[in-house]
Amino acid sequence: MNMLRNIKFYLSALAILVGATSCLDKYPGSSIPEKEAMRTFADAEQTLTGIYASLKSNALYSGYLTLLPDIQADLVYAVEGNTNTYGSFWRWDIRPTDLQLEAVYAALYKVIGNCNFYLDRIDEVVANEISDTNIEKLEQYTGEVYAVRALCYTELLKTFCKAYEPDTAQSELGVVLRTKYFTPEAARRASLYDSYQFVLDDLAEAEKRLDKENDAYGNVYTASAEALHARVALYMQDWDTAIEYSSTLIDEKKATFQLSDAKTNYTSDYTYFDYMWAYDLGYEVIWRIGFTDTSYGGALGTVFLNFNKDYTYFYPDYVPGQAALDLYDDADLRYSGYFYQTETGYAHGLSWPLLVKYYGNRNLIANQIYHVSMPKPFRLAEQYLIRAEAYCQKNDFSKAGNDLSTLRKMRYKSGGTINVTKDNWLQTISDERLRELYMEGFRLHDLKRWHKGFERKPQANSQAEGSSLKIEADNPLFVWPIPQHELEAPGSEILPNESNR
Repeated sequence: MNMLRNIKFYLSALAILVGATSCLDKYPGSSIPEKEAMRTFADAEQTLTGIYASLKSNALYSGYLTLLPDIQADLVYAVEGNTNTYGSFWRWDIRPTDLQLEAVYAALYKVIGNCNFYLDRIDEVVANEISDTNIEKLEQYTGEVYAVRALCYTELLKTFCKAYEPDTAQSELGVVLRTKYFTPEAARRASLYDSYQFVLDDLAEAEKRLDKENDAYGNVYTASAEALHARVALYMQDWDTAIEYSSTLIDEKKATFQLSDAKTNYTSDYTYFDYMWAYDLGYEVIWRIGFTDTSYGGALGTVFLNFNKDYTYFYPDYVPGQAALDLYDDADLRYSGYFYQTETGYAHGLSWPLLVKYYGNRNLIANQIYHVSMPKPFRLAEQYLIRAEAYCQKNDFSKAGNDLSTLRKMRYKSGGTINVTKDNWLQTISDERLRELYMEGFRLHDLKRWHKGFERKPQANSQAEGSSLKIEADNPLFVWPIPQHELEAPGSEILPNESNR
């Protein structure tokens, strides 16, 4: 509660350019001729640093890739009089020429291009290296690059492709698989099956290279690859593999990763759970994208707060939906960690629980950088949710209930035990994923893979257009359109999605 009382106190105190050509052809430029670049160990380190830096883009985890899927779903409402930021996604009026959609697509392929450049050059670097220590480090770096490429392809599959169904995956469209930097490749979509297999192959390459011996808090490359593998297995309906990889993180690495306790204070002002969101640190975080006050990405909290409009009032573009808020009961401490009731600065005087989960890293706020939080693509909490869902799919509801109860007990003032049955498991999993992963970019894909629709009903001072919306299961716009310039680029053989209208 102290964190919430101090909100006003704290607040008071890589553009993606998309042109006429395909973003599949856009790789990072250099003043050095490409085939002469990355020749030494230092060059390889610099290239890897550039790969991680490109993940800071506001088109990715610190912006569009995280926010747009959840804004499009059933988690928030556009406020009457807002700036219309992301309005086309909230209204389900998404078009293949949408600049934010293009930016996500381009940013992911930019990172993939960086990875391909590294992988095309690394063998020559290793062959010329004489230090055994450096050769070992290069093996580790190469594992990291494979893991990052797998992550980017997973995000493309999650947003631009249908949900994976084992019986039909070979006949569904996947993504354009770029595997080389210097060698021309056809601009053609692979099957969904082959696309996911490519991700698994990259993860296998990553896992055999990453240094498991030194994997610990602060050095979490193997754990991140394992977390991604568990997520991908869940999306592929490979329940046994999802359980295997999530169990590695939950059970075998319990000395490294622990759920953040929402009951126990870490400082006088913050519980462990609140501190994780206030300072982007915690043993629950498997991997975060690190920001500094001179190098950071987008501001996740802006559209939910807009405090820096006048530094006096909040002017949220979006506020939490009442149906989502109602899923948190009185003992659930996530509610006070994620939301804060206050009156907004709008003329209509809306008073509502605002999303403060992305209120901003307190160290950055001290430097007058507002609403910027470090993205956390992998948290241990998601692994509990993955394993619980996989157990349910295998009809092991007792183990699923144990996992959900373990998670909830770390988030509840008291209690938290939950009973999972054959009849209630899907709704139970859906509700718990919403409560825990609110606005972290999972909701749209969850609804897509569960083949569930949703309905919005107007709430106080919500924007009229979009607030009365019923989306049926399997609506084509659960799958984002392929950017129009990709379809029209010279030599493109890319087939559109059903949502390309």
